[in-house]
Amino acid sequence: MDGPRERAARLGAAALTDSELVAVLLGTGRPGEDVALLAARVLQETGSLWALARMSVAELGRIRGIGPAKAARLAAAFEAGSRGLLSPDTIATPLSNSEMVFLRFGRRLMTSHVERFVVISVDAKNRVRAEREIARGGRTACQVDPAEVFRFLVSQSASGAIFVHNHPSGDPEPSAQDLELTERLVAAGSLLGIRILDHVVVGSGRYTSLRDAGLWPSTPVKSIRSVGSTG
Repeated sequence: MDGPRERAARLGAAALTDSELVAVLLGTGRPGEDVALLAARVLQETGSLWALARMSVAELGRIRGIGPAKAARLAAAFEAGSRGLLSPDTIATPLSNSEMVFLRFGRRLMTSHVERFVVISVDAKNRVRAEREIARGGRTACQVDPAEVFRFLVSQSASGAIFVHNHPSGDPEPSAQDLELTERLVAAGSLLGIRILDHVVVGSGRYTSLRDAGLWPSTPVKSIRSVGSTG
């Protein structure tokens, strides 16, 4: 009888069950538990493939039978699948509004059950130069170090930046801490000559742009071309 890898080769990955997909990614089982049984148990213990994709490398590594190598392989596969949804044309297109930011970056954060803070570096035309996850926390907060944010942006010779982070609760309403952090980052960006374009808070299937919502802090910079601006 065909195993998952043979079925994938013959029929394509889309023909595999969730358990078979996980088995292919795991590659091998462990003593007393072959890879098919291991994959089935992992899905049973985590609840679903969707739940498995929400787990960090560290959380995956704590599942019985999944060590650091298998955990990293699973996490990388889920991330590659998410990024693979973007076409080259989409990647090269300047970010012109908050919806584009959400579609390109925010949707990936919806599956996380811990807060993650991502910094996007852009050039003078709002084209993405690089992105980096600066902080990862718990279910209600994560500590963002402004020095780390701007160390990354300066290393990229960024002209501007966009911040994206998620609320695992599913509610994208910005907290008082979100507003305070944004104010600090905008002020620091002004001093360094780096335009802070927007801060997008991601919930469950929706988002809030602080810029669009009129929650943007005042800044001494006279002219900032922002994501979603018409100027």
